[in-house]
Amino acid sequence: MLRWRGLEATPGDLGRTVVTIGMYDGVHRGHQQLIGAAVGRARDMRRPCLLVTFDPHPAEVVRPGSHPAILTSLDRKAELVAGLGVDAMCVLPFTQEFSRLPPETFTHSVLVEQLHVAHVVVGQNFTYGFKAAGTVESLAVEGRRFGFGVDGLPLTGLSDVDDVSVSSTYIRACVAAGDMDPAAAALGRPHRVDGVVVRGDRRGRQLGYPTANVESAPYTAVPADGVYAGHLVTKDVDGASRERYPAAISVGTNPTFQGSRRTVEAYLLDWEGDLYGEHVGVEFVARLRPMRAFAGVDELMAAMAQDVANTRTMLHLPG
Repeated sequence: MLRWRGLEATPGDLGRTVVTIGMYDGVHRGHQQLIGAAVGRARDMRRPCLLVTFDPHPAEVVRPGSHPAILTSLDRKAELVAGLGVDAMCVLPFTQEFSRLPPETFTHSVLVEQLHVAHVVVGQNFTYGFKAAGTVESLAVEGRRFGFGVDGLPLTGLSDVDDVSVSSTYIRACVAAGDMDPAAAALGRPHRVDGVVVRGDRRGRQLGYPTANVESAPYTAVPADGVYAGHLVTKDVDGASRERYPAAISVGTNPTFQGSRRTVEAYLLDWEGDLYGEHVGVEFVARLRPMRAFAGVDELMAAMAQDVANTRTMLHLPG
C-alpha cells in the first residue's frame, strides 16, 4: 500500500481516486464496513482506493487539551486498512490553518486538485471544513459541480455489538475500564498498544520474570491497571506484524516497590531473547486481576507464578 504525509507528497501518477475520509481510529467493525464499501466502489470503477486520515487528532487542535486516547497508531492503522484492500493512505497534518478551511475550499483544493477524486465514500454523519459546516449533502452538491460522486452510508444497525452501537468512544471506554472482551468484539480483534521496548529497572529479570517494557506514544489508549493475558507482536522494518508470542502483561506503577511511573510490561512465555529497541505491539486478550501491592517479594512472586498459569489457561496453552 502506498502511504504519504501531506498533500505535497501525493504521487503524481495516482490517477483519479475513490476516497474515504476520517480518523478511522481503531479501524473497528463499523469502520471496516465503510472501508469495505469504498474498496468495493473502487474495484467497480477500476480506480485506486485512497483513505485520507489526520494527525494529530482534530480534537486536540480545535479544543486543545481534549485529545482522546488513541486506539491505533498510524503504522497500525496503515497495516489494518491495507489488509482491507485500501491501495493508498494519505495522512493530512491537522493544523489550525487546516481547521479553518471552508468546506468548499477543502473540496476543491484537497479532493479535486490534489487527490483527483472520482468518488467519495463516507458515513452519513460525515462533516468537514471550518466548524464542521460541510455535510454529506453539501459534498454531493459540490460533487455534481466538480464531477465526482458521493456515497453517504447509513451507520445505524450496521455495526451493533450486543445492541451497543460501535464507536471509537465506546471502545475507549471499554479499554479504560479494562473490559477487553467488549472492546475486542467491537474492534473485531484484541485491543493492541504499540511502542518501543526500552530498558526499565530490570526488577523482573532479578525475580526470574524478565519483561519487555513497552513505551508507547503520548495519548495511547492503555488499558486500566492490572494483569492481563495476551500476546506480544514483533514487527518488521516496515512496521508490519511479524511474530506473536503469548505473554502475561502488567499495566501499572509497580505498587509493591512504590513505583510512580505507569508502565506496560510483557513477560513472554517460553521465550528467551533480547527485544531492546524493537518496535512491538502488545495485544490484550483478558484482564486477569487488578493491580495491587503485595506484602513482600515472596508474595509477589507467588502471584506472578499464578498470573502465568492463568495466562496459559486463558490462551489455551499447554502447562
